Amino acid sequence: MTNVEIEVKGKPLYLETGKFAKQADGSVIVRYGDTVVLATAVAKKEARKDIDFFPLTVDYQEKAYAAGKIPGGFFKREGRPGEKEVLTSRLIDRPIRPIFPDGFYSETQGIVSVLSFGEENIADILGIIGLSAALSISDIPFDGPVGAVRIGILGDSFVINPDLQEIGECDFSLVVAGTEDAVLMVEGGGLEIQEGVLIEALEMAHNEIRRVVDLQKQLVSAAGKEKRSVTPPQLDDKLVADVSSKSLERIKQAIAIPDKMQRQESLNAILDEVKEALSSEEEDNSKDISYIFNKLEKDLVRNTIIEQGVRTDGRKPDEVRPISADVGFLPRTHGSALFVRGETQALAVVTLGTADDEQRIDALEGDTKRSFMLHYNFPPFSVGEVKFLRSAGRREIGHGKLAERALKKMLPTKEDFPYTIRIVSDVLESNGSSSMATVCGGTLALMDAGVPIKAPVAGIAMGLIKEGDKVVVLTDILGLEDHLGDMDFKVTGTAEGITAFQMDVKISGVTKEIMSTALDQAKKGRLHILGKMADVLSQPRENLAAHAPRIYSLKIKPDKIRDVIGAGGKVIRGIVEETGVKIDIDDSGTVNIASVDEESAQKAISIVQAIVAEPELGKIYHGKVKRIMDFGAFVEIFTGTEGLLHISQIDEQRINKVTDVLQEGDEVTVKVIEIDKMGRIRLSRKEAMKEQKAGKSGD
Repeated sequence: MTNVEIEVKGKPLYLETGKFAKQADGSVIVRYGDTVVLATAVAKKEARKDIDFFPLTVDYQEKAYAAGKIPGGFFKREGRPGEKEVLTSRLIDRPIRPIFPDGFYSETQGIVSVLSFGEENIADILGIIGLSAALSISDIPFDGPVGAVRIGILGDSFVINPDLQEIGECDFSLVVAGTEDAVLMVEGGGLEIQEGVLIEALEMAHNEIRRVVDLQKQLVSAAGKEKRSVTPPQLDDKLVADVSSKSLERIKQAIAIPDKMQRQESLNAILDEVKEALSSEEEDNSKDISYIFNKLEKDLVRNTIIEQGVRTDGRKPDEVRPISADVGFLPRTHGSALFVRGETQALAVVTLGTADDEQRIDALEGDTKRSFMLHYNFPPFSVGEVKFLRSAGRREIGHGKLAERALKKMLPTKEDFPYTIRIVSDVLESNGSSSMATVCGGTLALMDAGVPIKAPVAGIAMGLIKEGDKVVVLTDILGLEDHLGDMDFKVTGTAEGITAFQMDVKISGVTKEIMSTALDQAKKGRLHILGKMADVLSQPRENLAAHAPRIYSLKIKPDKIRDVIGAGGKVIRGIVEETGVKIDIDDSGTVNIASVDEESAQKAISIVQAIVAEPELGKIYHGKVKRIMDFGAFVEIFTGTEGLLHISQIDEQRINKVTDVLQEGDEVTVKVIEIDKMGRIRLSRKEAMKEQKAGKSGD
């Protein structure tokens, strides 16, 4: 068993190998505080012959026992991965995947299991560190190590690896991963921050990453295995020359076609012709031909941008594609928007619900409720493909979460707008940056629905082409530029600052100077898009859509909650049945009454107010006689509250029997003349009659 450790934020970060999962190619236990994860890495010995990509799978799984819990549901065991597990799997995968050597095609799997979950809020960070360490000590070819850290931004100060309590106080939080030399991946969001603050946070994060990388190197020195050799694919020089001579000039013409589908059809046709000319049944060179062809295409696209400053669709590097939008065109929805940027279309639809529609989440951190959801869908027709429709995949969940993070902090508080909000973004056409189109469409749909957001949010995807010392940052990248470029860099924000940020780098990393240039260029693009959005809808509509529920809020004393609910929920069910509204009551005494019909809502409000009303000394009420006694009558002045009307207070004249004046069910005007220490109420009809007469004589 081998272990190493350093101190991070006053706690030891501990790596251990040699005790657990010894049949894996690499396994490491990572511990920080009470949080413990096991990371394992295994790769097949033989490479797959039928592929030209690296087949890596990364899975993050949370064990309920890690937090001392038993899983819910009928089977009482962990099932399919939840949203958090899917997002964390992506988070771990993204900085790990780019730094495997070219030509390594063996199926590789990394599994990160949470064995103990503490309040450190760091299992995802430990997952990145752990899998990097497991790969580094194994014989699997890997150009790491990779370190990771979370940075919380609170005002002008930074917090390293904020815990569960601290993260709730932070204005902005970032997960940053990278090598010793450069940052590879960033993901985060929060309140509006300035570009300069983000750069400072990344610098601090990279300093911490270097310490974590050094720790892994110590583990490798003590327990690392010799790496397997990787032989890059060897191409026949004659075949390279033949493919180039038959396709190079035609590829130049094809990549200049602005329309995505036409461009791809032209490239596919050229490739098919080259394969037919240079491949045969006796000697099938189709895989090598595809590799050479794709490299020619990549080099041509990149060189045109680097040398001429011209992109595939004819734009300049900092130019945004044409933008258009439409809002409020779906008659039965609560808010709708179609956002179009170039050949990317996102249909965003907002639905407003009540507290009953909140998502209940059972997580290791505890049970929570989620009142804002953004669901992103990427149907196959959006890119002209035919595929089976299935449930949301990792990519869709990840893109949806990024857009949700971008908008979340700009939503009104629950006290100001007590609705559950769901946005669905259906990507109808895609040629790059559909998640950013979702942010723009989501903003417009929220405003169309009348949601009083703090400020509109726009998103833009940036790219990078780097050849030696020559660097070009691209604004609003196409799908082709994302595929053939060196960076995918998404920034969302308002006119005042950044609300979400995601960066993935395919090369060894980016410098501070490149990052600053990209952020400045992204800001200009974002402000341009916000201006285009404002031309369509500049602020939230004053009124909700006709079919949206209206929620009316009132406060009652917490000790009155049980009166409104009633025994076994009898009272509140009766109100719902009588009025047709939805009622939600929280522990603080806030009652939310939702209905599309204002008359029904007002009726329910009146009933609730009557139930919780408290008598006021000296106030006149219109009540109903509930019971007749020899000494007087009990009068209900409002629902559930009765007072005694003594026989001496029934009339200005002396009466012999209560029934001479009153009968059960009679409506009577009475005045509260006493409330004793026990809360018992004495009423007077006589005093009420005097006040009414005095009022008339005054008139």
